[in-house]
Amino acid sequence: MARVKLGCLISGRGSNLQALIDACATPDFPAEIGLVLSNKPGVQGLERAEKAGIPTQVIRHPDFPDRAAFDAALDAALRAAGVEIVCLAGFMRLLTPEFVTGWGDNILNIHPSLLPAFKGLDTHQRALESGARFAGCTVHIVRPAMDEGPILVQAAVPILDGDTEDSLAARILTAEHRAYPEAVRLLAESRVRVEGLRCHIDAPADPVPHFNPSLSR
Repeated sequence: MARVKLGCLISGRGSNLQALIDACATPDFPAEIGLVLSNKPGVQGLERAEKAGIPTQVIRHPDFPDRAAFDAALDAALRAAGVEIVCLAGFMRLLTPEFVTGWGDNILNIHPSLLPAFKGLDTHQRALESGARFAGCTVHIVRPAMDEGPILVQAAVPILDGDTEDSLAARILTAEHRAYPEAVRLLAESRVRVEGLRCHIDAPADPVPHFNPSLSR
């Protein structure tokens, strides 16, 4: 079976990119990375891709007069590489509505919170300050508004007494590295049907509630 081709957009170290590289290296994974695009030269994510033998390209946003021209260059490079699913993996640029709608339901993003809670930046600090007992990450289908779109996969991480931003971030990042490949698998295997803000997924769900703190015995 032919593998679905991914295009990954990055701006930095490429931690989630590495998780996708590792997943794509397994024989039964239904996707492969056809291109890694960065808006910044010299970042670690490019090194990760090059080490794995994946084509890379740098398209610097300051080289373009506006967002539309920059996004058009991204779009052209992705389509020239035969990309079918776009994965935002630490890409620190807002995309234009034209770019987003042009890829329909085939553009994914991962965000370090349980959306719709804590959109935007400083998610771990805000989760701690809120008194929430769970934090986590979300892989969602991208829509023009920031951190919005149908939710595909979520992973909940308990907030522990004594947690700092760094300790919570580290546990959430571990969850991200499992959630993103799973979301890509579901989409690449055509097991996702989008209706409005809902993803209907052909996959088992865990009906067991999770408690933090654990229930007293």
